[in-house]
Amino acid sequence: MKKKVIIIGAGPGGLTAGMLLAHKGYDVQIYEKNSYIGGRNGCIELGAFKFDIGPTFLMLPEVLEDVFRYTGRKLNDYIEMKEIDPFYRLRFNGKTDFYPSKDKKFMRKQIEKLFPDDIDGYERYMKNEEIKFRRVYNCLKIPYDRIIHFLRPTLLKAIPKLDLGKTLYARLSTYFKHKDLKISMTFQSKYLGMSPWKCPAAFTILSYIEHSRGIFHPIGGLNKISEAMGKVITEEGGTINFSSPVKEVIVENGTAKGIILETGEKLLSDYVIINADFAHAMTNIVKKENRKKYTDADLATRDYSCSTFMIYLGLNKKYDIPHHNVIFADDYMMNVKEIAETKIMSLDPSFYIQNASAIDSTLAPNDKSTIYILVPVPNNSGKIDWKKEKDNFRRLVIDKIKEKTELKDIEECIEVEKVITPLDWENEYNIYNGATFNLSHKIFQMLYFRPHNKFQEFKNCYLVGGGTHPGSGLPTIYESGRISASMIIQDGKLGLGFKYKDAFESVK
Repeated sequence: MKKKVIIIGAGPGGLTAGMLLAHKGYDVQIYEKNSYIGGRNGCIELGAFKFDIGPTFLMLPEVLEDVFRYTGRKLNDYIEMKEIDPFYRLRFNGKTDFYPSKDKKFMRKQIEKLFPDDIDGYERYMKNEEIKFRRVYNCLKIPYDRIIHFLRPTLLKAIPKLDLGKTLYARLSTYFKHKDLKISMTFQSKYLGMSPWKCPAAFTILSYIEHSRGIFHPIGGLNKISEAMGKVITEEGGTINFSSPVKEVIVENGTAKGIILETGEKLLSDYVIINADFAHAMTNIVKKENRKKYTDADLATRDYSCSTFMIYLGLNKKYDIPHHNVIFADDYMMNVKEIAETKIMSLDPSFYIQNASAIDSTLAPNDKSTIYILVPVPNNSGKIDWKKEKDNFRRLVIDKIKEKTELKDIEECIEVEKVITPLDWENEYNIYNGATFNLSHKIFQMLYFRPHNKFQEFKNCYLVGGGTHPGSGLPTIYESGRISASMIIQDGKLGLGFKYKDAFESVK
């Protein structure tokens, strides 16, 4: 008889675990509160216009390719992928543009023109960070369930490259002299919702991954990845139940036994995987008496990422600007401090614009386009009254777009629009504090100190997603799903010593 696995949430971590476990013969049942797949990796449809809800950058597609390969499939049979090079346009002071690229000759020309003293630093950076990436990323592929796991050989080899005690900005400042180039190579900390002046130096690998491996766009948007993963699960006999919010995890004698839906229906299983936002799940679907470590008080004192203010626009015009655009505040350091420390609204915010219709004709009708705008802002611990400030901040962002980009007539071209504030992230998308990148990635919230893939509070329960190890970002979220699926296949038994036996490592 098949063992049954219930997965709470059809986000990328849950879908990864579901694919792998269904392929291995488990009865996989996913319960998703929304009517669509993917969670924050899903799709918003406004009339004839389509948008990714959250992530728009895909890095390390080989991680995703491996997940499909583990099930005997090829990713490119399900998704059409386009590489984007240059990766993005970075704009400083509203006028100076820099186009980072994998093309080394193109990069040299730009650096020689814009940052002439930094060409040697860039070449040192690429050489040194390759070694660091290979060592550090391997540490993210294995679980850390016991303090003794810090003695795993994989981690011990990586420690000299972790630059412990240094920040991302400080470490990359050893390579680069020019302020704008330092920002160009450190703003990626925002993928974790952190300040580069606070983010651990271990994450210098983020910019290196882009510069060495590239950035990709699935035709139709990153939400198409979720759709493809869901298709594989159903092909393997699993089921995804939509519009099925979970009320509670059933725990008996220290063991997860299943779930209770909001309808009151009880569903039993051998294992439960939680793919909901971690802190939200703890405070809403896991009873207090079943949480000794992750109490409400403990969760309230933890460090969380920033949030985002989102504007999705369907326009009756196409703009000749790149696919990805990052427009920096004139005083970027002040902007970051306002987001992460003083937690107030910036009068001069940095913002990101995705013009996906530049390369993808599936997202809007002919001669029209989708524009996705993301503005990093404080999470809801900052006490900003978004009901009161929503319209004012939208006005500010649109004005800054007009001032600093080519989109001078953007307002006149709007056909449809949707805005998501940090309050909406918390109340409508069930994200604790509206912290869209989950728990922050400071040193004492990583590896063993991050919520474990094999949940500590009770047996037969596993965690996937950005709130568990290895952390936020699609590649690492996919890894969380693979780790948890592998541990379930091994029935949670890691064997003797420090070796983690990956149930999928032998699959080629």
